[in-house]
Order: sequence, then C-alpha cells, then structure tokens
Amino acid sequence: MTRRERQELIDKGLLLPLMEEFYTIQGEGFHKGTAAYFVRIGGCDVGCHWCDVKESWLAELHPPTATEKIVENAVSFSDTIIVTGGEPLTWDMGPLTAQLKAKGVQTHIETSGAYRLTGEWDWICLSPKKMKLPTEEVYEKAHELKCIIYNNDDFKFAEEQAAKVNGNCILYLQPEWSKRDKVMPKIVDYVMANPKWKVSLQTHKYLNIP
Repeated sequence: MTRRERQELIDKGLLLPLMEEFYTIQGEGFHKGTAAYFVRIGGCDVGCHWCDVKESWLAELHPPTATEKIVENAVSFSDTIIVTGGEPLTWDMGPLTAQLKAKGVQTHIETSGAYRLTGEWDWICLSPKKMKLPTEEVYEKAHELKCIIYNNDDFKFAEEQAAKVNGNCILYLQPEWSKRDKVMPKIVDYVMANPKWKVSLQTHKYLNIP
C-alpha cells in the first residue's frame, strides 16, 4: 500500500491510528463501575497542559489500524465500547461505529467536542477545553458534560459550558488528578451549593487499573 493510498483510507475512517485498546472498568462519570472495552485513538491538537496521555497527541506514532480489526477485537470482550483519545473526532468515526452497531454493541465516545461530530453514539461524554471549544452539534447531543477542575477559574468555565448543553445533559465536575487534594474540598462545597452538578472521580486510578 502506498502512502497516498494509506492516507485516503485514514481520511475515510477505514484506518485509524490505534494507540491502545484494553478491557477494564469505566472509572469516570455516569457509567463508572461498568465493564467496558476502551479504544484509544491517537491524534490530538487541543493541547491540554494537564493531559494524562500526552503520548496520544501525535497520530504518526500510532499504527494505522483497520477498523474491522478494531471491531473484531472489541466485541470479543464487551458489549460496551468506549472510544477515547487523543481526540477521536479528529477522524471520521462513521465507519467504526457503523461496524460496531452492526454487531449490536453500545458505542460511547469521550471527546472535547472540538471537531465535527461523526459516528453513531449511544453515549457522548463531552469534556470541553478552553483552548478549542466544542461545536454546537456536540453541545446539543451530549449526554454528559464533564468539566475538569484544575483551579478556581474552571468553575466559571464549567458554568459557561453548562449553559450551552441540552437540558437533559448530566453535569459533572471532576478534579484534575494532580490537584485533587487541593480542589476536591472546593468541588464538594460547590456541588452542595449548586446541586445541578455531580462529582466525578477517576475511580480507576484509586483502583489501580487502566
């Protein structure tokens, strides 16, 4: 396969830069505690300084992998498939989710929403970033808004984002892991004063699992 042919398949979403895939317990948000198969797609230019998977940023570091192979592996482990990154919406998610839905599984995505929404999703976890705000379509379709709290300014950003999502979207505040001891008391107080919000924790890190 030539480089051009490979790039054409990548552009069509038939090949995706697969960083890693693994079966574990969802540790965050609404579905925490649920067994799920994670598919981590490489490539992200949002550039969060506190990102805990910076190795996912450069798509070139991760092998272009056929969506058929990704699907085959995923459905052999679980009927809940979570696509994360990186920023998966950098790529066309249509072919991947079409094949997953044909297998009868649930499709979830974890995204900053910074790019056009592609694919068919049963659950959209929107985690917006200040550097590149979500598209209007993602705001409208998100099932869950997860705002990361690193400092006091993030509470204001969270409220700005909450004002843009649909009325059925569940609202979460989650401490940035390295600042959890400092910001958690503030999050607890904030949620108690503003009970439309819920607390999300990275429970998989407490469980010492992927």
